[in-house]
Amino acid sequence: MRADPGRSPFAVWVMDIEIRKKRILYRAHHRGTKESDLIVGGFFDVRTPALTAAELDDADRVLDLLDADLMDWVIKIVPVPEDLRSALLDEIVAFGRAKG
Repeated sequence: MRADPGRSPFAVWVMDIEIRKKRILYRAHHRGTKESDLIVGGFFDVRTPALTAAELDDADRVLDLLDADLMDWVIKIVPVPEDLRSALLDEIVAFGRAKG
């Protein structure tokens, strides 16, 4: 987004954050499987308003993961690989297990 001379850089940054949050919510609710939509979408419904810019970056990485992998981790078929673990992913897995 280009900076508008009448708008402060902070206002543009805040708008960018809000757009990113809306995109995260959309992606979280349109995963491809009903189960993933409910778990991942439900998690981000609760958590998105408080996400920081760094957490939004992490959310994008998590949402790029396959539904099958996410659901395997949630239902404890396999542990989350160490190289993919993050605080946010751990929260999603815990959220899904609590719902299950």
